[in-house]
Amino acid sequence: MNKALELELDQEARALVDQLRIVLASHEVKLPSLGRDFGTPPLITLGNCNLATARALLAVLRASPGTRRPARS
Repeated sequence: MNKALELELDQEARALVDQLRIVLASHEVKLPSLGRDFGTPPLITLGNCNLATARALLAVLRASPGTRRPARS
């Protein structure tokens, strides 16, 4: 992968992390380890969270329009 593409992907990853922080915070959800995982291609680290954060994230996702709930097994 060439350096220009790597830089572009890195900038996109960082922007996505910033946007995720803002949107999650607007729902009072904070993922402490949210960040850019270094490597090529870049990955977004959503990381570990406590049970309260997991519950809050689940509630936000369930309340979001267009959310598809998986069938129960």
